Amino acid sequence: MAKGPHVNVSAAPAKVHKLIDLFVDAPDDLLDTEFQRLAGAVWRDGALTDLAYPAVPTLAARIGAVDDRRKGYLAVLLGLLAETEYPATDGPVSTAIGDGLDTYVGLLDGLGQDDPLCLALCYLLAHFPAGRDRILAAAGRVGLGEDDYSRLDRAMAALDPDHPVLGRVFPSPHVWKLAGAGQDFDQRWISTLSPEQIAGGWQADTRTVFGGLGAKAYWAVCNWAPPMRLPAVTFPPRDQIPRASDPATDIFTPHAAALRCPGCGGGFEFGPHRARCGRCAVTYPITAGILDLSGPVAGDQADDFQFMLAEMPTMGLIYEAHARPNFLRLCGSNWGSTVTPSKEDEYIAQHVRPVDGPVLDLAAGAGRWTEVLAETAGADRVIALDLNPPMLSMLRARLTRVPAIRAGAAPLPFGDASLGAVLCWNALQAFPAEAPAAIAEVGRCLRPGGTFTLMTYRNSGDPIYRHFVDSHTFSQYSGGPRLFDVGRLKGLLAAAGLRVRDEWGPGTFVFITAERDRP
Repeated sequence: MAKGPHVNVSAAPAKVHKLIDLFVDAPDDLLDTEFQRLAGAVWRDGALTDLAYPAVPTLAARIGAVDDRRKGYLAVLLGLLAETEYPATDGPVSTAIGDGLDTYVGLLDGLGQDDPLCLALCYLLAHFPAGRDRILAAAGRVGLGEDDYSRLDRAMAALDPDHPVLGRVFPSPHVWKLAGAGQDFDQRWISTLSPEQIAGGWQADTRTVFGGLGAKAYWAVCNWAPPMRLPAVTFPPRDQIPRASDPATDIFTPHAAALRCPGCGGGFEFGPHRARCGRCAVTYPITAGILDLSGPVAGDQADDFQFMLAEMPTMGLIYEAHARPNFLRLCGSNWGSTVTPSKEDEYIAQHVRPVDGPVLDLAAGAGRWTEVLAETAGADRVIALDLNPPMLSMLRARLTRVPAIRAGAAPLPFGDASLGAVLCWNALQAFPAEAPAAIAEVGRCLRPGGTFTLMTYRNSGDPIYRHFVDSHTFSQYSGGPRLFDVGRLKGLLAAAGLRVRDEWGPGTFVFITAERDRP
């Protein structure tokens, strides 16, 4: 057994000693309860309590003298305490925890890459860049998977202000292999940032990596089981990525009666490559079967939109193959794969029940679940809506009969009581501030009896797991995912005239189907 660091435990107050003893001596069925009590005494909502510093020597000493499951819990807690001082890595708590670095590294010997203790130790060690070389060497010896190794590597890396790489850490740095146009696009937006914004972005990325390592490790320790592995994904060669041809405008004209100008609410007249509002005369472009209602586009903006459509298909592939399944694991607490893609398909097929009118996939992304919707309701009835051009490009490539609209969720570009059903799958949490307005818009646009089927996530009741989720930042450092209180979500549905008729919620998932009230 590895020897613990030399510490003076007499400084820890009696209360801390008692809580640590209760945790160490707890039977397995009460272990989580006692850990929550201990963690709550020294750490609260990402901040240290007054008991944290005197507790650290005792915690560091005990990690080398308990069984592996308790080691895992203690490694997570020590990592949380060190993280409170980030971006500093030499604060008093981090320094005290770092005195045991030899012990933590030594504990990795003989473990496997999916061992819960291995994952917990990697989360802890990620906070000590001074030990980077030997930590990475130890991670290599245990065969740590490429995703987790790249997270650990990035957590301990130093910012190069002259050549920063930002925003490419979720689900792991390993999956981001942008080249050519993708790299050019990154450099274009990074070049607009100030040195302070670059430093802030780097720190936000590091916290995202901490959150990814921590969430996976904490789930594994709490369940004392290895997370299920996701299937390996290979990317097709660039020249084999399908692209949507520029279609005739008649994929939009069947839906003309429902569509409305986002500016004035007038109806559209469709022509080659454009839609013109008959009331305000504003013209919106149609490119590759995508009607861009994000605003009247001209000049450089139009060029930028077409650039993103034509030159960045890899972004959509990374989302589908890596980002989305890992987001489900993170926000749904789905590391054990309780919810599978086939179960999602089944829920959509069983619960989307459209009345007359078009069927909208709201925030459709790259179209994986638009495809299920098209099979369920018929492709000729479906309209896809999203704000992300690369995602819409991928959607159009896979579903050439489905028209796509680039627009936000509020206001929706449809008339009152014009839609037969709406699907919003794994998306509502992407625009939490707009969610009340978006749900109200769904209520306005649905016909009586039409269904609104959604999948999103609720906040975890565990403050530690919630911290790991909240640590993630996904888009130009605008903040992490803000998940829902289910009671508030139901209140928004009721206010929109929508009555919940089905609800399912394993882990921290929220599956709901609501129906527009009939007169």
